[in-house]
Amino acid sequence: MYQVFLQYPSVQTDTRKLKSGDIFFALKGPNFNANEFALQAIANGATYAVVDEDLRVTDPRIIKVADVLDSLQALAKYHREQFTIPFIAITGSNGKTTSKELIYAVLSSHYKTYTTQGNLNNHIGVPLTILSVKPDAEIAVIEMGANHQKEIEGYCRYAQPTHGVITNCGKAHLEGFGGAEGVRKGKGELYDFLSTHNGTAFIYADYDYLQTMSKSVKQIVKYGTSEGLVQGNILSNEPFLQVSITAGLQNITSIQTQLVGDYNLPNILCAVAIGNYFSVPEEKIKTAIENYTPSNSRSQLLQRGTNSIILDAYNANPTSMKAAIENFAHLAATKKVLMLGGMMELGVESLEEHKNILNLIRQYNWHNVVLVGGDFGKIDHEFTFFPTSTEAKDWFQQQDFEHTHFLIKGSRSMQMERVLGGF
Repeated sequence: MYQVFLQYPSVQTDTRKLKSGDIFFALKGPNFNANEFALQAIANGATYAVVDEDLRVTDPRIIKVADVLDSLQALAKYHREQFTIPFIAITGSNGKTTSKELIYAVLSSHYKTYTTQGNLNNHIGVPLTILSVKPDAEIAVIEMGANHQKEIEGYCRYAQPTHGVITNCGKAHLEGFGGAEGVRKGKGELYDFLSTHNGTAFIYADYDYLQTMSKSVKQIVKYGTSEGLVQGNILSNEPFLQVSITAGLQNITSIQTQLVGDYNLPNILCAVAIGNYFSVPEEKIKTAIENYTPSNSRSQLLQRGTNSIILDAYNANPTSMKAAIENFAHLAATKKVLMLGGMMELGVESLEEHKNILNLIRQYNWHNVVLVGGDFGKIDHEFTFFPTSTEAKDWFQQQDFEHTHFLIKGSRSMQMERVLGGF
């Protein structure tokens, strides 16, 4: 199969995105079976279709295997083994995609770098990312998402990272991980792999728990506000984050980003530290980070007339929600509106965590607070509530907001970006 891949080095698992010349892997899930579309994929230009069911055809372009997903992952592992370049794995409860994008921006300014596209960071996305790495690669950056134990361990088997970053361990996917300690154990599987394979871990030194979790890793590179290879602090945050670099760079003393939120400081310092570690010229590090513009509803600052909107609606958990609310509360603006969607996958702790967010909201003065869906609807509170973001949008469009600042945030399933509608 690898010889076939070398001849046609483009893999697709979705017929809607299929290009002529792709190899189609017919995956199965609880609600779909792509074996049914294998012949259609061939008709649409796929060079081969990999299936694990008997299609009762004798077409040499149909490759039957025992399990399509296993074959995809095995192919990715074999492809990974052809490289001797650094493979940097990134995981964490919050900030991993932003960190990945910043790290990629810095490294790609100096090296031929391949990385995870969007958030293809699961059991399908990770092998697809590995298979997208071309022979000219000098560095690869692989994002790994996880919501249960042993998931990161599994990704490491075929991604085989040489370097790794855990951005943080917060209150995310508590249901799947089995509580906060389960999150640390699950994310820590990356450190376990680096420890047993003589890898290098980049550690945010301000988080004591990361230093504890990484004790078995022999090669550590620290970064932080007062310790490590690269050190820095917040200069200003109105509204974009400006960071001072107090150690690690010879000629760069500050970086003006296009990121909103003081919670992005660790992500920025991580990218600077990794760039420094891999000898990216300082000016390239600074320029890459300053030119990076967030997208896909991740800490985006939008202007709508006289109104300013922080759209951070890609996802939410108690840790990221708290950080976003506190950052928003401290911004210098007189008229602020919170529009928050429910937080998912928190298991038995969900009601308590939503109550904690309500108590946090009450500590500050707001022009208005709008809560949408999830367990916010199961708790008595004094704020405006709508079951869905569509209903919140209808309310929003009936208002006549001027000179107002908004924070819009919620879990992915809440689709809080819909609130903006045609605004």
